[in-house]
Amino acid sequence: MQYFVAMKDMPADMRPREKMQSQGETGLSDAELLAIILGNGTRNLSALDIANKLILEHKGLRNLKELSLDELTQEKGIGPAKAVSIKAAIEIGRRIAMGSRERNSIKSPEDVKNLVMEEMRYFDREHFRVLYMDRKGGLIVWEDISVGGLHSSIVHPREVFKTAVKRSAASIILIHNHPSGDPTPSKEDIEVTRRLTEAGSIMGINVLDHIVIGEANYCSLKQQGLL
Repeated sequence: MQYFVAMKDMPADMRPREKMQSQGETGLSDAELLAIILGNGTRNLSALDIANKLILEHKGLRNLKELSLDELTQEKGIGPAKAVSIKAAIEIGRRIAMGSRERNSIKSPEDVKNLVMEEMRYFDREHFRVLYMDRKGGLIVWEDISVGGLHSSIVHPREVFKTAVKRSAASIILIHNHPSGDPTPSKEDIEVTRRLTEAGSIMGINVLDHIVIGEANYCSLKQQGLL
């Protein structure tokens, strides 16, 4: 027989809201923070139960951002309202992170690595990201252009340069990760770089570099003489 304990029946120091009031937000676990966003549970699952289940099934909070609203509502205990709350919280976090990165000066591949590696090294699919730079080398904004399979990303010049034109970027830096952990550029990586560099040249937008992120290190195609 399984016993269900509602949040209101838990000791006060175990309830996420009360715990935040007494300890602050940094004292809460990922599941407790997510439970606060969920608000309430179901007849048989508390909000904390649902939060723990989501985090375990998707191997951490990081991977929840990859789920669509429809995918979230397929999870037990998650209806449209809870799904919207989760996506809204994730988007707030993304915008705060983006705002802190804006106008950072990018002067070297090492700066790019410091900006993106801690996030991108854990992706289980290839993500193709572009940094859009102003004339002084300041970061205007970054954008994820595509998410591919385990071995390749689909990248079209139209998608890459659309934001560059909209934000009046003077140059861009291309970035993608290798889920294998090995950042050695593939023939496809080199070909995509060549194609985008040629497109940028026609538009007057310089492709400064293409950084490949691995598990523990990275590779700059410019430093390798491949750009």
